[in-house]
Amino acid sequence: MDTLKIRRVAIDTYHENVAYMNRECGIYRAEGFQALSKILISANGNKAVAVLNVVDDKEIVEPGQLGLSEQAFSQLNLEEGGLVTVNHAGPPKSMDAVRRKINGERLDQNDFDDITRDIADSRYSKMEMAAFLVATGQNNLDRDELLFLTRAMLNSGERMNWHEPLVADKHCIGGIPGNRTSMLVVPIVAAHGMLIPKTSSRAITSPAGTADTMEVLANVNLTPDQMLDIVREERGCLGWGGTARLAPVDDMLISVERPLGIDSQGQMVASILSKKLAAGSTHLIIDIPVGPTSKVRHMRQALALRKLFEFVGDRLNLHLEVMITDGRQPVGRGIGPVLEARDVMMVLNNDPNAPADLRQKSLQLAGRIIEFDPDVRGGQGYAIARDILESGRALVKMNDIIKAQGEKEIDLTAGELCYEVLADRDGYVVAIDNFQTAKIARIAGAPMDKKAGVDLLKKLGDKVEKGQPLYRIHAEFSADFKFAKDLARQDSGYLIGDDADQLLIPQIAF
Repeated sequence: MDTLKIRRVAIDTYHENVAYMNRECGIYRAEGFQALSKILISANGNKAVAVLNVVDDKEIVEPGQLGLSEQAFSQLNLEEGGLVTVNHAGPPKSMDAVRRKINGERLDQNDFDDITRDIADSRYSKMEMAAFLVATGQNNLDRDELLFLTRAMLNSGERMNWHEPLVADKHCIGGIPGNRTSMLVVPIVAAHGMLIPKTSSRAITSPAGTADTMEVLANVNLTPDQMLDIVREERGCLGWGGTARLAPVDDMLISVERPLGIDSQGQMVASILSKKLAAGSTHLIIDIPVGPTSKVRHMRQALALRKLFEFVGDRLNLHLEVMITDGRQPVGRGIGPVLEARDVMMVLNNDPNAPADLRQKSLQLAGRIIEFDPDVRGGQGYAIARDILESGRALVKMNDIIKAQGEKEIDLTAGELCYEVLADRDGYVVAIDNFQTAKIARIAGAPMDKKAGVDLLKKLGDKVEKGQPLYRIHAEFSADFKFAKDLARQDSGYLIGDDADQLLIPQIAF
């Protein structure tokens, strides 16, 4: 059988195996391969399925070579120049279940197990994953199917075992800029003595994820072994979840989900709970912000989502509580990694100018987690959390975690290019658009440029005068700076009204 030499092509195809074959390759002509068809690559018992790209440039791949993207090269686990055979690969058998779901049929546990196994083995192209996401999106999963999907995603990778009866965690469903409560909750809860190994995500469409912000202070690319050592010593960590193979199908689906803008409630529940269970969590707080420009815009929607979380969590033996919080505006002042890290450190240092809303929300979340401790009476958690923060023990614990993970040379100054967005009239801030302020921060360069972002100077209910600054845009590069300024001039994201009591939605008791 004819063989080809492996050539490593330095292209990050982001959770998809891609192979490159020269159009003049004899095997290409003999086997009748076509661009975007799937091929089975074999060598020494190792196999990988990849999507084929056909190239005409011998500088990329010569006729006797098979180029592999970074992902495919890593999966095949061969030395460059090694010999492989190539054959046609048929569609994954589990696509039959996807087609049945598209036709409106209900899937069982075995169907979801087969689908997630094929996705984890890179047998699905991104087009096939998109078909699965669309088929199961919106309201196309009943609650039992959601349980089946969560369990299948959980079983697709490794699970961490901390050998302790109580492993705490928290997760916000997202959509609120500046909401860096995890970086305060973890040191507070760890200082109390509870285990809280926090694996967080990087931003995909937002100006910063917890991992992006923590990376300003410390290394977040922790291996599972490093996490174990750090958490045993410090009782907590703040790492990036991508380096541990925890529910890998979730990461692969997200790589397709985000560009398509698909964010159905069922898939979100399965994504969050599979990741938390894989990380070894036994007790979890879910934060659902509600507001006119947040992911969840109505209280009835939040209550329905809470029921879904509770149903799945209960059947997977996860002690889960949901907190519905105020999502009408960004939390804290900074939007972007450095600005958010600055806010976190101000709260930890008990700076009188620290953002009060970030401090208060973090204490509420930490207090609820501390009440998971069987030695803490209900209602005492908030006071314990506040004492840990005000005494400085949370700051000491955060500094210990930073050192354990690998301290960075910390610089919390924002980008030098600065533009102030001014109020266009006298009055009161009656609405702040979460989506628009986040978009401006991202266009300014966040999270790739750590010092880029938006620094809020006014929040809901604040009195303003015409020409007074509402927020500052910070950037490091002139092109990003120009685009962000232009976007803010089109729509600042702020609405000024005559009366502070005339907010766009009534006050909700959170």
